[in-house]
Amino acid sequence: MARARNKGSDGGKSDGRRAGGEAVVERVDGGLAELVPDRDRPRAWTLLIDGAPQSHVDLDDPAYLNFEYQRRLGHVIDLVAPPGKPVHVVHLGGGALTLARYVAATRPRSTQQVVERDAALVQLVRRELPLDPNARIRVRSADAREGLAKVPDGWADLVIADVFSGARTPAHLTSAEFLTDVRRVVKAGGLYAANLADGPPLAHLRGQIATAVSVFPELALVADPTVLRGKRFGNAVLVASDRPLPIPELTRRAASDPHPARVEHGRPLTDFTGGAPLVTDAAAVASPAPPPSVFR
Repeated sequence: MARARNKGSDGGKSDGRRAGGEAVVERVDGGLAELVPDRDRPRAWTLLIDGAPQSHVDLDDPAYLNFEYQRRLGHVIDLVAPPGKPVHVVHLGGGALTLARYVAATRPRSTQQVVERDAALVQLVRRELPLDPNARIRVRSADAREGLAKVPDGWADLVIADVFSGARTPAHLTSAEFLTDVRRVVKAGGLYAANLADGPPLAHLRGQIATAVSVFPELALVADPTVLRGKRFGNAVLVASDRPLPIPELTRRAASDPHPARVEHGRPLTDFTGGAPLVTDAAAVASPAPPPSVFR
């Protein structure tokens, strides 16, 4: 049973280890946050918001990515530049800062900006799952689109969008106007990666690909084959750039994951859209809510 408690009741920062592996339950701006200990890893935690899993963090091994979609985003991080080379990364959506920690661990001296609207969640994560003080990670409490607008042109090697409110991507982060600002921030040859979620009949996913292709000339989609076939609700990682993508290596990595994924690109990905129209600010809607069975 999770133990609810008031903010700041421990009087200071945690080292990520709690007696008896107690869960931390706290009200944040986006709902009820739970940090649930991983029984197999002494200082690892899963973050849930209103019962929906958001992030997994292992403080002893920040390069460990437990969630399928985070491993796929990890592959993109690995391929954005030669191994170990520092990069500039913008994270839209912070969660437990899993991917920012991954970048800091695998690419030391990288400079990162995290835009997370939920200030109370940021405070909780910083206190209970403290960041490496040497990591160059700046966390800004702001709406993702407003925060993106403040990033200089061509600053980022990589922009990662992983923003969910009530398990849905907000409408204003699904449009061509939003992606146009993403492309402004991404330097030539850089990458954009987005965690998308959808289920049958995949109308949202098809619309997001049609929208991205109107802004970026090179696209790939990484997902479980059953999700791509519209058999179940799940995550898909969209990767975009103004230059050819590292498709062979991305395909190899995705196929070797514990839960193998398929990479679609080129004509098959264009055909996958089925003629879906691009999404504009005027017509944008939030991504569909996952069925309750997804989190059982």
